[in-house]
Amino acid sequence: MHWIDTHTHLYSEEFDTDRTAMVERAVALGVDKLLLPNIDENSIDAMLRLEAEFPGQVYAMMGIHPCYVTREVDVQLALVRSWFEKRSFVGVGEIGLDFYWDKSLLDQQYKAFREQLKLAREYKLPVSIHSREATREAIDEVRQLQDGNLSGVFHCFSGTLEEAREVIDLGFYLGIGGVVTFKKAGLDKLLEAIDLKHVVLETDSPYLAPVPFRGKRNESSYIPLIGEKIANIKNLKIEEVAVITSSNAGKLFKTL
Repeated sequence: MHWIDTHTHLYSEEFDTDRTAMVERAVALGVDKLLLPNIDENSIDAMLRLEAEFPGQVYAMMGIHPCYVTREVDVQLALVRSWFEKRSFVGVGEIGLDFYWDKSLLDQQYKAFREQLKLAREYKLPVSIHSREATREAIDEVRQLQDGNLSGVFHCFSGTLEEAREVIDLGFYLGIGGVVTFKKAGLDKLLEAIDLKHVVLETDSPYLAPVPFRGKRNESSYIPLIGEKIANIKNLKIEEVAVITSSNAGKLFKTL
């Protein structure tokens, strides 16, 4: 089976002791395309080193995570733009809004989100959207800028069924990860009502490991566990889940 992890932070320090072995574990299980969203200016070097170490398997995005937006957001945005002028990336991300941790820089978060959506539109690249406690607001921002040239995924989707349908109507995918295996998450009910053609898989490693590894470090080799849970929810064979979700990811991230 062929799987794609559309969102994994494999350059994080949590993997410093066994990063190469962890990537090899994933590839051995068929998770042979790993997409790395950037966090901020401090994560770029490690991300690009990992991409260079595993050409054709690891792919970098470029962006500023909303939790890492600062008062110097204009400087941060200028750096992101400079990278797109230097080389290609598979997407713009991780971008978005986060109302969970800190609301003191909301103006800067909104500016970063809007400008990076415009950048994605300009370069005709998909976006990876973070929207913790801000799904409604993120959908509204995308709608305002959607001119037919925006595409992407609402990473770690945790909204309502109505919001999921709005995301799909905007031409975006739902990113589903380990949370789908949590008993009280409610994603099983949502997925029962959503066609799998609108879903891509992700881990968000090292966070949100699926059952039976919940609470431990997540890694890309756990993608088949997520696929197995979705297969049970949708009453499909796991091979079908692999084919459909990987095809979706390939359509979205066109350079894969």
